[in-house]
Amino acid sequence: MIGAALSVLQPHLPVLQIVVPLIAAPACFALGRGNRAWALAVAVSWVAFGISAWLLATVMDTGPISYALGNWPAPWGIEYRVDALNGFVLLVVSGIGAVTLPYTRRSVAHELPESQQGAFYTAFLLCLTGLLGVAITGDAFNLFVFLEISSLSSYALIALGRDRRALTASFQYLVMGTIGATFIVIGIGLLYMATGTLNMADLAARIPAVADSRTVLAALAFIAVGATLKLALFPLHFWLPNAYAYTPSVVTAFLAATATKVSVYILVRFFFTVFGAAYTYEVLALDNLLIPFSVVAILVCSTVAIFQTDVKRLLAYSSIAQICYIILGIGLGSETGLTAGLVHLFNHAVTKGALFLALGCVVLRVGTPRLDALAGLGRAMPWTMFAFVLAGLSLIGVPLTAGFVSKWYLVQAALEADAWYLAVVVLASSLLALVYVWRVVEAAYLRPVPEGAPSLAAREAPLSMLIPTWILAGASVYFGIDTSLNVGVARAAAQFLLGSGG
Repeated sequence: MIGAALSVLQPHLPVLQIVVPLIAAPACFALGRGNRAWALAVAVSWVAFGISAWLLATVMDTGPISYALGNWPAPWGIEYRVDALNGFVLLVVSGIGAVTLPYTRRSVAHELPESQQGAFYTAFLLCLTGLLGVAITGDAFNLFVFLEISSLSSYALIALGRDRRALTASFQYLVMGTIGATFIVIGIGLLYMATGTLNMADLAARIPAVADSRTVLAALAFIAVGATLKLALFPLHFWLPNAYAYTPSVVTAFLAATATKVSVYILVRFFFTVFGAAYTYEVLALDNLLIPFSVVAILVCSTVAIFQTDVKRLLAYSSIAQICYIILGIGLGSETGLTAGLVHLFNHAVTKGALFLALGCVVLRVGTPRLDALAGLGRAMPWTMFAFVLAGLSLIGVPLTAGFVSKWYLVQAALEADAWYLAVVVLASSLLALVYVWRVVEAAYLRPVPEGAPSLAAREAPLSMLIPTWILAGASVYFGIDTSLNVGVARAAAQFLLGSGG
């Protein structure tokens, strides 16, 4: 019976990837307060993760999957299309969602009133739906629609933070996010005006005939600016530190690990699939913009992170720098550079997710993410802080961690391009990361606990929060040793995007 049901559902898994969390979202609101909404959200997140894993395995085995909604063939109807690139992104987004949702029961109960918890799980699943939809759709306008679903739910999630500044942070993100989305939809409209189609595969086939027109050039410019604003590329990053600092802890972990990565996906999809690498890099030479901005952001934001007294803000500025590692690899435009960028997309999601989840455990027991409140927590919360240390080592890029793999490929790509100074930047930024990670380690393990400090009464976080934290912290080490998934899929995606792998 189960086998027969699976055989019926299997051809429809691409659309179920979206439909299941979308339907479950209002159901969570109907269930309201208590653990029922949480249990439904957890179950749905693991179903979504299972679907993503199956889709990626199928793509790697047999090639891209195309699903026509309503049996209307592309480009006339809406197509969901999965290849190595977005299969990889689907796995990252759904995997982070599946790990973080079990964590939410204690964390959300601590940070939000019971009356808001049903709305929280509704917004969380809508955000998950939107992010998965952006990655899986093959229609440019539907990409914008899903982007808005994820953005609107993100604004609501940020506004739920118990600090009153969360409302200001949410409003700032709303304004900047709306500007970014407006740029993207204008760019998509210009592409439709020039080509008469919204299907991304069809756009890729039609754009070469009109590539010299100002309409197509303007479309690329609008989409590039909109996507870089959404992913917080320097200097369009000012919304991100506050959005991360005042958000409920689990929301910070989820958004830091997924939302900016999906925006990177948008940039990569349009640069390499829709417009083509030759047009983007050889004709327009956009690498001359991406690489300098990335270098400046890596150095400046890593330096700014050192001087933060709030660990959430410290990790937020670190995220801006780490995102620019991804953009640096993409900017190099080579197979090795693109592989490095996509590997870091995966590795940073795992690493930064672990760091923010560990920090959420600290907030549960201490009540604040301020650096001075961490004094002595290495003894009071040994498992939490050791998970933070492991993920911090990955952020620095210590060998046998996932972060090292990313930086190794970035250095290789820089040397292949005879850009030795980029290799120096990567190494220098690792030293800066060592400094700001060490500030947390020094506070937790070496600083004496002052009288009356909240850490005096702290105890270890509950298992329901420690296990998800350790899954990601362990993954940040595991994927530095066994790179068959992160590097293997990233390389296949890079070859596919550059036209050498099918």
